[in-house]
Amino acid sequence: MMIARTLDELHAAREALGPVGFVPTMGALHEGHLALVAAAKAAGKPVAASIFVNPTQFGPKDDFARYPRDEAGDLAKLEKAGCDLVWLPGVEVMYPAHGATTIHVNGPAVHWEGASRPGHFAGVATVVAKLFGQVRPEAAYFGEKDWQQVQVVSRMVADLHLPVRIVPVPTVREVTGLAMSSRNAYLTADERKAAPVLHAALRHAAREILAGKEVAEILHQARHEVASGGMVPDYIALVHAETLEPIAALAHPARLIAAAKLGHVRLLDNIPVG
Repeated sequence: MMIARTLDELHAAREALGPVGFVPTMGALHEGHLALVAAAKAAGKPVAASIFVNPTQFGPKDDFARYPRDEAGDLAKLEKAGCDLVWLPGVEVMYPAHGATTIHVNGPAVHWEGASRPGHFAGVATVVAKLFGQVRPEAAYFGEKDWQQVQVVSRMVADLHLPVRIVPVPTVREVTGLAMSSRNAYLTADERKAAPVLHAALRHAAREILAGKEVAEILHQARHEVASGGMVPDYIALVHAETLEPIAALAHPARLIAAAKLGHVRLLDNIPVG
């Protein structure tokens, strides 16, 4: 496995590998990330991954400083998973002192996480565009756990005519149904027991929607279920799967999305409906 820490090292490695599938990460890797590597490997091309904790997608109340970091452990996992190249840029490479360009996003970035975390998706879109420019992948693999992020990146790629194919990969879950996330490491033992309530509430809501019941009442009940489980719901919504606009009745494609606070941890989840 090749490791690149400078642009010159990256360019040399990319020239040696040819077309690649790409898995951008912020490290603290778990089985969800490794599923992205496996999906990229299944396409039959070499796989590049990046590890970069992006400061511009963290708000002033977010957890940038304490975001889990384990470079040695992450590299060992990527090598075992068969990754061919790991890109480890520093902040000075991603955001040079003379840099003057960021990407402004609307559309699927406006609501939900975009409203709760102002500036978050501008930071995501900017760093992903930079990574695409540096790595120049043929395809890039993103987990559906961050469904809104997948739609924001897909919209950016389409709008800017970037020559990369975005491949969503289904959410990897623990046996309890909890979506795997690097932030799950912050959960206490009691919180980890409570956390699966979020996914269970979404599954219950999906069944009720498919049964033809009134959407607003179903969403109200789902919020009650989540709150009764010890969480503070931020939003639970039925949305158009691509635009992320809220919808009041089942339409195709539809997605149930949710965010809730459990202790100090913000949990995200989503499932398709119909």
